[in-house]
Amino acid sequence: MKIVFVSNYINHHQIPFCEAMCRQEGVSFLFVQTEPMEEERIRLGWGLDPASLPYVIVAYEDEARAKREMAEADVLLTGGEGPADIVEQRLKAGRPVIRVCERIYREGQWKRFSPRGLIRKYQDHIRYRKAPCYLLCCGAYVASDFSLIGAYPDKMFRWGYFPPLRRYTEEELAALGSVDGEELRILWAGRFMPLKHPEFAVDLAERLKASGVPFHLDMVGGGELDETLRTSVREKHLESLVTFRGFLSPDDVRGYMERADIFLFTSNYLEGWGAVVSEAMNSGCAVVAGAQAGAAPYLIRNGSNGVIFRGEDEEDFLRRALALASGGRENIKSMGKAAYHTIADLWNADTAAARLAAFCRSIAEGTGSRSVIEETDAFRLPEEGPMSRAEVIKPFYEPRG
Repeated sequence: MKIVFVSNYINHHQIPFCEAMCRQEGVSFLFVQTEPMEEERIRLGWGLDPASLPYVIVAYEDEARAKREMAEADVLLTGGEGPADIVEQRLKAGRPVIRVCERIYREGQWKRFSPRGLIRKYQDHIRYRKAPCYLLCCGAYVASDFSLIGAYPDKMFRWGYFPPLRRYTEEELAALGSVDGEELRILWAGRFMPLKHPEFAVDLAERLKASGVPFHLDMVGGGELDETLRTSVREKHLESLVTFRGFLSPDDVRGYMERADIFLFTSNYLEGWGAVVSEAMNSGCAVVAGAQAGAAPYLIRNGSNGVIFRGEDEEDFLRRALALASGGRENIKSMGKAAYHTIADLWNADTAAARLAAFCRSIAEGTGSRSVIEETDAFRLPEEGPMSRAEVIKPFYEPRG
């Protein structure tokens, strides 16, 4: 069975999934890259040579082969809408297509009332509602967006991004983070920009200092709010408690995650997924995450393997993060251990690839050509994790507790 995945470019968040697909028995897998990576991503350490990966085809260097492989695939995966002409040809012929999408109404579901936008959504999605066209939802609110326009009825599945997985023994896992007697290690990592609210982390440092909790906050990254944040640290007299580390390679960021006890993820609704949440949980961190980012409701069980706060509600963030930080290391360690197992046991590339390959086999054989409500021996819906049913979660999701 040949499965071809066409998307903008290969990166370190997609490689683990692609390589896991290559390992699936009876699967021939290819990734078609349609454009070069942006310079900003390259500066962030995302750059790699696609020619070094044997399963990657660069479409703008070998267009004829790329089109041929996409047309001939038993199942075509597309990042977003994909190549319209090939998708249309395949679906008219009853050949399966699987879309991998983030939110389409990230800035507000009121945008569905735009006549021009609705025409485009009809062309790209709605008209294929009865065709063998399926949706992998990269984020908890994707299903809500698409349900509003009646697309992919009973054909939407939970999905996400699957960064490199690191496995630890129980002893190694217990050794991650700080130890009793040391200050609490807290980490924030990302671009310093308004949608990611890095200022929440600095404000938390001020609250922790006032509460007498021994801690150190590392801020990894940079961007337009860099000087604003540094000024705030100086004005709040936090220089000895907050360190700006600048931009680091993905491996170096993971190193800081392994040394951290708590990871802060403060992005708002403009964050479609948030791969750093997966990485921090894999590193045994207790993650405090905003409810509006796509990864949070899928990965975090509030109070069990992490903490979710109301998106962009800084007071709720400060209340929950302060309670976690001052609630004792035993609770933080327990939460971090549960977070690790969420990724290592379920939300990882190997699990996702195995489940997707089974689903692709099912629809390629025609046993699920229109809907997967009626399960078969070839594929059964898992109850949770990748390829489980994507329920409709409203964007104003509120964490319990």
